[in-house]
This record gives sequence, C-alpha cells and structure tokens, in this order.
Amino acid sequence: MQINRNALFAATAICALASQPAMAEEGMWTFDGFPAEQVREQYGWAPDQAWLDTVRNSAVRLTGGCSASFVSPDGLILTNHHCVASCLFDNSNETADYLLNGFVADRRDAELKCPGQQAEVVTMISDVTPDVIGAIGSQTGEALTKARDAKIAELEKAGCPDSETTRCQVVTLFGGGQYKLYTYRKYSDVRLAWAPEDRAATFGGDPDNFNFPRYSLDASFLRAYENGRPVATPEHLKWNPRAPEEGEITFVVGNPGSTSRLWTDSQLAFEREVRLPVTVATLSELRGRLIRAMEESKEHAREGGDMLSGIENSLKVYIGRTKALNDPAFTAKLAEAQNDLRQQVAGDSEIGDPWTTVDEAMNAYRALYYPLRFTQPSGDLYSYAQTLVFAAQERGKPNSERLPGYTDSALPLTEKQVLDERPVYPWLDELGMEWSLSKAREYLGVDDPDTKLLLGKESPEQLAERLVNGTSLADPAVRKALWDGGLEAVEASDDPMIKYALKLATRQRELKALADAQYSGPLAAAGVKLADARFAAYGDSLYPDATFTLRISYGQVKGWIERGNQVPFQTTMGGTFERATGNAPFDVAPAFAANQTKIDKNTTYDFVTTNDIIGGNSGSPVIDRAGTVIGAAFDGNIHSLGGNYGYDGTLNRTVAVSAAAVQEALETIYPAPALVEELARR
Repeated sequence: MQINRNALFAATAICALASQPAMAEEGMWTFDGFPAEQVREQYGWAPDQAWLDTVRNSAVRLTGGCSASFVSPDGLILTNHHCVASCLFDNSNETADYLLNGFVADRRDAELKCPGQQAEVVTMISDVTPDVIGAIGSQTGEALTKARDAKIAELEKAGCPDSETTRCQVVTLFGGGQYKLYTYRKYSDVRLAWAPEDRAATFGGDPDNFNFPRYSLDASFLRAYENGRPVATPEHLKWNPRAPEEGEITFVVGNPGSTSRLWTDSQLAFEREVRLPVTVATLSELRGRLIRAMEESKEHAREGGDMLSGIENSLKVYIGRTKALNDPAFTAKLAEAQNDLRQQVAGDSEIGDPWTTVDEAMNAYRALYYPLRFTQPSGDLYSYAQTLVFAAQERGKPNSERLPGYTDSALPLTEKQVLDERPVYPWLDELGMEWSLSKAREYLGVDDPDTKLLLGKESPEQLAERLVNGTSLADPAVRKALWDGGLEAVEASDDPMIKYALKLATRQRELKALADAQYSGPLAAAGVKLADARFAAYGDSLYPDATFTLRISYGQVKGWIERGNQVPFQTTMGGTFERATGNAPFDVAPAFAANQTKIDKNTTYDFVTTNDIIGGNSGSPVIDRAGTVIGAAFDGNIHSLGGNYGYDGTLNRTVAVSAAAVQEALETIYPAPALVEELARR
C-alpha cells in the first residue's frame, strides 16, 4: 500500500461521457489528435500547427507526478509549489525549514537539487499500434502480456539508443486499441530556484482544497541543468503577468495522470464496491495515526507535514469519487452511455462481446485484489529494498523478458530514484510500515497464507520496528553498493529489509502472473475490441483516457452558478487579508503580513476556467490565444472530484494561480530580482 505524496486531484459531478463524442470544452486531447475544427466552431479561431509545436516543445513532465513549462531561454521551469514540496522537504533540516519558510536562490549556484526528480520534454510521437498488435497476435492471458511487453521493450530500446539524454515510452491508449511511442528529451538534474512560504501556497489548507474562491500562491520555479550548467531552452513560453479576462479562451497543457471515463459497468462496480471503500477506510486510519505521532514533537510535526498533506488531499479525492459513484443520477448516465455504445455495434461479429470478457476479468480480479494490494508493505526503506531486489533479478534477463519498470529504457530513472540522496525519517517509515502490515492482517485475515508470509510470528509493530531500525538502506552509499553489486550482492546481503524484500518477491511475482493471466491479459484483448466499437460508433474524433502523457485541453475563463449564486471567476490578493482569521489554516503567511502595505491588493490572485483536467495536470501552464503564460493550474473545484469518470462543463472548473500574482510575489513579497529580469527577457 504505497502513498504517492505527489498525488493530487482527480476530478466529479453529472457529466458528458467520454464513450461518446466529446462535448464542447470536454477532453484531454493528444497533440496528434487536437480538435482544431471543433475549437474554431466554438471560438472562431483555433491554434495552427506552429502554435501547437511551440507549446508542445515548451511543456515539461516532472517524473515526480506533475506538469510544468519552460518560461525562459535558460531552463527556468514554472510549476506548482505543491509539486516541489518534496524537494523543499528533502533539502530541509532542523535548522533550515525551506518548506515552512520558502526558498529564494540569490544566485544560480545556490539553487537546490531535487532528489529523484527528472524533467522531460516530448520530441516525437509515433504510432506503433501495428507493431504491438502484431506481436500479440492471437495470444491470450499471461502469454499476451508477455508478448506485448516484450515488443514494447524492443520498441523503446530501439527508439532511444542514447539513454543518457533521451527516454522512450510506449503508451497504451483506449485500453489497448492504440499504442504510441513517446520520445522525450530528459534532464536528470533539476534544481529549485524559488518557492514561497508553505502557508502562502496552502492558505486555507484542507478546508479550501478543491474549493473556490481561493487565495493560494501555489507556484514555484525550478531549473533544468545538464553537465552542471543551466540548459539552453530557446523554445519556451513567454511570461505574461496580466490579469485573465472573463470569457477569453485558455489552454492547459500538461500530463493528466489517469482517468476512467472509458470503463465498463463492471469496472466501475469494482471501483465503487471494492477499491474505493478500502482506500478511504485505510487512508483515514493512516491519517489518524500520523496526526497522533506528529503531536509528539516539533520535529515530528515538521517531518510528517508533507506526508499528511498528501494523505488529506488523496482522501478528499477518493471521498469525492465515492460520492460520484453512489449518485444514482450520475451512474444512470454512465450506464446510459455504455448501453448506447453496445446498441451501436450490436450484431457486429468483428467486435463481438468484449463486455462479457471484461466482466469475467473483473470477477477474477476481485479475488486477487486484496493479495495484490496488501503484499506491498509501505515505506521508503521497504520501497528501496524491493526495487533493489527486483532490479537485481531483472537486469540479468534479456531486455524483452524483464518486468515493466526494469527494461533498458526505464532503468536510468529507476536507478536515479533509488540512488539520489534524500532524508529518511525512521519513525515515519516505521509508522507507515506497521500501518500497512496491520491492514494486511485485517483484510486478508490472520490465518491467510499471505498474512503469515508477511508477519511470521511477529506483530506488525514488532516487525516494522525490527526492519526499520535494523536496515542501512537510508544510506545512499549502501544502496549504490547493492545496485552496482547486482544479484550476487543482494542475495548475500544481511540487511534485514533486503532479506524481507527477497522473501516477498516470489509471492509478488506469482500474484503478478495470476493477474496477467486472469485480469490484465483479458482486459488488453477486450480493450482492442472496445476501441473498435467506439471508433465504429462515433468515428475517430475521440480523446483517450489520461495516461500521464502530454495532453492539451481548451476552455475559457468563467465562473459558475453554485446554489443559485454566481461564483466569481477570480479573486484578488487583497482578499487574502479579508479571509484571514489569524488561526491555521487561515493565518496569513509571515512575508505577506510583513509586506501587507506594499502588496497591490487589486492584483488578480487565483482564477477558474472550464478546462478539463485531472491529477497530474498540477503545474500545467494556463496559456492564452497568443501562446503566453497567464497562470499555472493547481487544483479543481469540488465538482471536479468525479471528473475521473466524466466532465460537466457547467460545473467542473480548473483553479489556477495567475502569473500576475506570481509576478507581484517575485517583486514585493519574496523578492527575486534576477528571476524578474530573466522572465522579462524576450
């Protein structure tokens, strides 16, 4: 049970459904499928290819789970504060709390390295569907997944022979109906240049999260380096610190993480009945355990804060999704869309009945889900051990036979994430591990063989304490020795966490093989037929579910009606002081308070648009018709919490921080004259 500290928002409400052609402003479109004519019909104008190319070449994917963009010729990257919170956290200590106090580099050689972070820019998108489908042939089950993964590994390696500066990734679209090879220019040295105080970025805290009006300076700047020098980025977006105008067209360009808008009824039923309930219940308990532990000391409060923010954000997402899938009106529309698609292709012998295949796969997955989920203990130290074990075992195999994540194309990033130096707090790791082990015992049962494998004769608390306090994996030199030493070093290690990961690995592989045979393989086969059904019924003017790859959405600056009242499209920086109560989380950031008389209180702070986004889009530039940056997307409103399953243009909103507010902060609140000058260069 792994907690992704960078997981953000997923979006909710009654919606137009993606099984059918997209409604106006709905859609997270691939750059090779942008609906230019649809945009032109609605707005009387659409971007040309040169505009799209410039924007695409300026867009950045952060491998920590966010989006970003180049905004200067010297590798300067705009993203969200919450996207760099882990970097701030990892560079902090008891005497320098950058997450709490913010960070401004007064010179470039003072910029802080972000452990595990990599910046990637798409340089090419190629259709490799015939290659992958051809390799699959008539195979089924586990054989299908092995053939598919082998071909993908081959294509990725052939596409990026230079693994030092490029990365290739084959992406599955439409559930297996299409496969695209994305080629990236990668930058493995990413450093922090500027970030405001945490309270400035998180003003309003969890109560304001997924709500609007907002008063959040959720913005930061990174810089990409190569060979110790800032990279040259002649293609970048122009910084435009102006107020947004109501009704103007906007584009959000980024990497939405994942959506489930093409799921069938049985997939949604599994989500509603199995995955979401256990996720909400277990995360709620983890939140309580963490809050209790953070109350023990100031050090614990600082060290656990980043994790708590991630948990609370995730909980709000999953609770919102649960509400959406338990709303009869919402689910009726989902069912209606599925029935329409089935009727459109009824009697087509080439398509057959992929829905029954999916139903059977989901029934099989219900029996496998708990073992798959709960045989993955939580914690950074266990994660290091598991990755070292699997990497050592997989690297000895031919590239085509390795598990995804350990192929030649994936290994450089995996190695970086394992070996980069970052702090590990034993109490936090112990808390997460004992929580996950206790939940495994609860959900699997005391007498279950997997529970016995996980715990032996120890309690969750005893085992977590022994492993966390006994391991040396917090030391990056130890991890490097094990990585470089390969399987021989791993198997000879007397580190208790490594030995534990080795013990679990065989069962984890068995479960993956079962899932491939009974679930993943059948879903992939059905996915091809379901994609054929959609294309036959609605044509090819469809957008695929999100896959944390580059997408573009279009919309406009616009508020909405909430309980009969008009919600304004923007807030002002002065509104922060009016909303403040002096009590957390509505306490004004110290630098805001100190500069209250200097701040232009009429500056547009945050604003909303109708752009269709989801978690992973955090940090995406909000771009105007001229192709300039006027903001950075950082959230959705409360109605967006079921956007994982559909989009409603009357209610769903993207929440962004304006470039004007960031400029005001750069000049007045957290002065960074060098960045101001850099952003002004043309």
